Amino acid sequence: MRRISIFGATGSIGQSTIDLIRRAAPGAYRVVALTGGRNIDRLADDARALGAEIAVTAHDALYEPLRARLEGSGTEVAAGAGAIVAAADRPADWFMSAIVGIAGLAPGLRALQHGTTLALANKESLVTAGPLLMATGRQSGATILPVDSEHSAIFQALRGEDAGTVERVILTASGGAFRDLPLDDLPGVSVAAASSHPNWDMGQRITIDSASMFNKSMELIETKEYFGIPPDRIEVLVHPQSLIHALVGFCDGGLIAHVGPPDMRHAIGYALHWPKRRHCPVERLDLAEIGRLDFRAPDPQRYPALDLARAAMAEGGLSGAIFNAAKESALDHFIAGRIRFTDMAVTVRETLNALLLDKGLVHADMTLDNIRAADGSARRKMDEIVRHSGR
Repeated sequence: MRRISIFGATGSIGQSTIDLIRRAAPGAYRVVALTGGRNIDRLADDARALGAEIAVTAHDALYEPLRARLEGSGTEVAAGAGAIVAAADRPADWFMSAIVGIAGLAPGLRALQHGTTLALANKESLVTAGPLLMATGRQSGATILPVDSEHSAIFQALRGEDAGTVERVILTASGGAFRDLPLDDLPGVSVAAASSHPNWDMGQRITIDSASMFNKSMELIETKEYFGIPPDRIEVLVHPQSLIHALVGFCDGGLIAHVGPPDMRHAIGYALHWPKRRHCPVERLDLAEIGRLDFRAPDPQRYPALDLARAAMAEGGLSGAIFNAAKESALDHFIAGRIRFTDMAVTVRETLNALLLDKGLVHADMTLDNIRAADGSARRKMDEIVRHSGR
């Protein structure tokens, strides 16, 4: 019986993970911890159904409602950011890191310190603290398995290959909701329109990041940090069908592509069962019916986020933490109606331009405290830019 914890259990990745756990043979898994945010009804229902040892909400004010929902279940209840990190101390064999945002970094690091297998769906961990995360895993003997569909695809394509023969890596992107919208119409798109993805079923924030290509910009940095691929060897292609998730090119000119349906249960299942492959309840593709696969280069005017990520990678240090915080803050401002869709990239650029000049901030030692300091500085600068921009 494998002990597992799912951090970010109420989100789309967490729910897909739980779906796979429920389909497993009885007794295959023992659920240690489930964590979530404001959806305490879902958190409580899943904790009861799975017999979780502890359920934790990130919000202190929701402790009592969660406790009431789980009364008599035998599941412990806790609340707050500190309680989430403490839950990562509970012994587990496999740990799903699916909390969205910088909040997922601290519990993921704590789990790694215990030498567990970390299934990493939290982009921000690698973007803000890639060297720290990977070093922590090496020191403890932990295994880090990528769960982003693109990085799972790269991981699978590299299995059994000599990493020294890799010539390039190609990340594919659907292009999001506005890939064919006239550029002049982009400033006026609504939050609701940006929250609808043509292929994937994801949460609102990730879906909007897909429309702006900020998600792919994060994945550029993730690829560099996890696989050690130089930035100039990482490419992005728009692939509207979302069936090829990534390609790896080798020194002999050959490409290995990972092809599959746009269903996160594949990448999750691969990490859950690794190093074995086991049945996964996803669609089987009919290539004859699909008929064609399309690709095109991303338009830098439509997707300026990609160049912003490359600027952050070129600077190094804590620039990833600054980039991520600016991106998260810009998204908050867009969702709140304070800036337009296209202003997200503009304000992130202005934040980077201002803070990357502070070499003491950018090139401070990569510690959790310094990462948080860089994160806070970027959010304050973003708020200042938005407040004085008149947008």
